[in-house]
Amino acid sequence: MKQVVQNYKSGELALLDVPVPGCKPGGVLVRTAYSLISTGTELMKVSEAGMSMLGKARSRPDQVAKVVQSVATNGVPATYRKVMGKLDSYTPLGYSLCGVVEQVGEGIDDVKAGDLVACAGNEHALHAELNWVPRNLYAPVPDGLAPRDAAFGTVGSIALQGVRQGESRLGETALVIGLGLIGQLVVQLLVASGVRVVGADPDAERCELAERLGAAACGDPGSPAVESAVAELTDGHGVDQAYLAAGGGSNQPVELAARLCRDRGRVVDIGKCRLDLPWNAYYEKELDVRFSRSYGPGRYDPEYELEGRDYPIGYVRWTERRNLACFLDLVARGRVDVAPLITRTADFDDAVDTYRSLQDGALKAVAVLFRYPGQASDAEAPAEAPAVTVPAVRRGGSASAPARAARKPVRLAFVGAGNYATSMLLPHLARREGVELSTVVTTTALSAANAQRKFGFGEATTDLDAVLGDASVDAVFVVTRHSSHAELTRRALLAGKAVFVEKPLALTEDELTGVLAAVEESGNDRVQVGFNRRFAPLLQEARKRFGARTGPASLRYLVNAGRLDHGSWYLQQGTEGSRFAGEGGHFVDTASWLLGADPVSVYALAPAGNEDLQVVLGYPDGSTATLSYVTTGAAGFPKETLDLVADGKVLQLDDFVRSSVYDGRKRWVSSRLPKARDKGQSAELAAFVRAVRTGGPMPVPLESLVATTTATLAVRTALAAGAPVGLAEAR
Repeated sequence: MKQVVQNYKSGELALLDVPVPGCKPGGVLVRTAYSLISTGTELMKVSEAGMSMLGKARSRPDQVAKVVQSVATNGVPATYRKVMGKLDSYTPLGYSLCGVVEQVGEGIDDVKAGDLVACAGNEHALHAELNWVPRNLYAPVPDGLAPRDAAFGTVGSIALQGVRQGESRLGETALVIGLGLIGQLVVQLLVASGVRVVGADPDAERCELAERLGAAACGDPGSPAVESAVAELTDGHGVDQAYLAAGGGSNQPVELAARLCRDRGRVVDIGKCRLDLPWNAYYEKELDVRFSRSYGPGRYDPEYELEGRDYPIGYVRWTERRNLACFLDLVARGRVDVAPLITRTADFDDAVDTYRSLQDGALKAVAVLFRYPGQASDAEAPAEAPAVTVPAVRRGGSASAPARAARKPVRLAFVGAGNYATSMLLPHLARREGVELSTVVTTTALSAANAQRKFGFGEATTDLDAVLGDASVDAVFVVTRHSSHAELTRRALLAGKAVFVEKPLALTEDELTGVLAAVEESGNDRVQVGFNRRFAPLLQEARKRFGARTGPASLRYLVNAGRLDHGSWYLQQGTEGSRFAGEGGHFVDTASWLLGADPVSVYALAPAGNEDLQVVLGYPDGSTATLSYVTTGAAGFPKETLDLVADGKVLQLDDFVRSSVYDGRKRWVSSRLPKARDKGQSAELAAFVRAVRTGGPMPVPLESLVATTTATLAVRTALAAGAPVGLAEAR
């Protein structure tokens, strides 16, 4: 299928062939009829992509701060790969469309194949021929409403949420500053609510359009006409609300709102304009400044948007989805007219030229729509499109992977192509001799296409079953979200593949049991978990220098994990498990490798009110490892520090930048520049590929992987028990 994309590094726009997205549970697969260009938000994104690197940095200081922190934590090379990987990728455009449901995912019962729906979301309602859309980001289109008009649903919801934030009442007067697409819709919504509206925009044609759509008066914000109209309509008191629907770097909208609002009026920010509030003006009138967050309550909440958890209507009357349905109803009943806003309807095949015309000013538009193949006319609903064929699941047999020819390259398939895969794994594999990147599988079409372009995969797809059934694939990398690791590993083992699964192997004891059952059923135990730290050169060398020990050891491991950004999927504990369950295996594995044994007991404590953990692991010879996993430490402090003490010797690791060994008489130190920090990914991948190529043992025995996973999961049991837990008991 085709999709509009942009490379944020180069600014290139393209209509790209990408795989058809899969139809996941909790959503629907929609064939697009019309999609709407947001001439404000999207053109701002397109404009930013054309800036120099310095210009991009100036426009996004929040992202620059994250890069600086990543350098301190991960070093320059890893951060550079991560940042450039993001920049030099195709990113999607679009967030408002109407289309026909082509396939219904598990758990969806409110629509069926063939229904017309309006869809929202900058990750789901893209300028693409097919989109997978979760439950709370689509709404059925009312009977009689043309799909062209229903494509305005998302943008209309943004305007509607802004009006709700203004709490307009019958008979009031409002000022709308900025009469672009959002502003024009705000004008109509206010008029439909019985509010008199004054508009302000430097474009005379937009002012004339707003007046035709119901505004009492409109004019240039710098002219006296706007101020005179407000004075006349309000008897000199000022408007009850001012809506900022303008963009750009000027502070004029904020100043105009203060000047023309009445005492204790409301100022609602809908667009993205400069907000340097003149203190005296806002203080003296005690103005109420409010922000309107996109489509409404639920926006940026992954549990609402991705997991389909609705808010009770008694507590949250207007959510994203209810706003979308409400706006569609207003258009269907003629209370809002979107037809006069449409400047052009372009064929989807002309998408790139259309963006260029908008960008260079050749096309001056309020609203531009893309019309997709199969649309007979703007007034008719599209004919039902042919269904996308989704192959049936194919299970592997009970035999292990077939023997390989000695000189044949190892063929690898990747399931998942997120930040970690593209910055920490694929760069090492793409340049490794004797490796062929066969297929990349993702649930979103564009991420697969990006990985194929950058790393040279032979094929990009969303069809996992086809990959598992491909006898030429030697090994499968599972680099998806935590909740899917165990099931994908189980399926790949049953298909006879060697498996590299990023940590964790499993989030529950039942999931771990399922993986082991697959090993027993298939006879295939070729699995490696991405516990890379034991392969780190500094730690390898320090362990060798420390040498054998005769007595019990004491190990202290401080992990300064830090706080996560709001919205991180790591915080979705209901589906993705706790942070420690997700990444704690790294540290358990490192401790066990240094101590040369698997743990036999776990004790854990957690202070109230945060995610900090103190975990004590007991080992067969009396050794102990104390893991301090903290999220409340200073951001500038090293992430990982470790001390191992035994037999009069001390081994120290300082965040994979320096390692030291003291033996009482002398000190050995090995160090590297922070920018060259190496946590062992390259050596780990080399060991895995070598094992697949030669048929030799996996880099880490399965028994050790199981013991580490069991110990990590037992932390939860130990916390609940308030006492040490034997691992046999925990399992």
